[in-house]
Amino acid sequence: MMDKAGGVQGQTLHPGKYARVERERRFLLAEAPAPSAVTVTRMISDRYLVGTRLRLRRAERSDGSCELKLTQKVPVARTGAIQGLITNTYLSPAEYDLLASLPAAVLTKTRFSVPPLGVDVFDGPLQGLVLAEGEFTTDEEAQSFMPPPECVAEVTDDARFTGGRLVKTSRQDLLQWLAEYGLHPATPQRPKPCGPSHSDSSNTRLHRQAPARPASGRRWRASRP
Repeated sequence: MMDKAGGVQGQTLHPGKYARVERERRFLLAEAPAPSAVTVTRMISDRYLVGTRLRLRRAERSDGSCELKLTQKVPVARTGAIQGLITNTYLSPAEYDLLASLPAAVLTKTRFSVPPLGVDVFDGPLQGLVLAEGEFTTDEEAQSFMPPPECVAEVTDDARFTGGRLVKTSRQDLLQWLAEYGLHPATPQRPKPCGPSHSDSSNTRLHRQAPARPASGRRWRASRP
């Protein structure tokens, strides 16, 4: 069974016929990327099925196309870019609708492709969180990657900034975590009934202050190869 499905034993990964090793590094950003840098935009709705390691995703592109898939992630308890094993299954609309009827916690975000990174701008109680992810095929590629100057801090080893954890996170907790990295999202304000409004509820800019020492993760300083 493990030969096809793969598995995780302690800190050892056993890729199978269907499961592959997931290598990923994550970074906090202070704001969404400039539109001129974006190559593809997707509106993503992730449903984390209750009591499982399964994530049901609906990703809609700006051209009207839609990708539906079911993902299983098996994490490994180790630091660094290797996150564990990941298995993807692409679905038909009927298959998606059937699985979407199961109990789930829902997370929504907009993903901007800014090669080589994907930048997620979160909605709802996670508004103000801007998280960049880079995926890699080899350990060497992951280790040699130089983050761009826009990256405020690397949170690859901070499990709080994984999807499975964020979907359960309150806004109060999020603000506290971001403050540890010196990030303070501006509080959205509703427009006044009369006169022009100087606030924008879709603004994703964060105020930066000197950070407290984070509980986990590490600060990153820009450098050039």
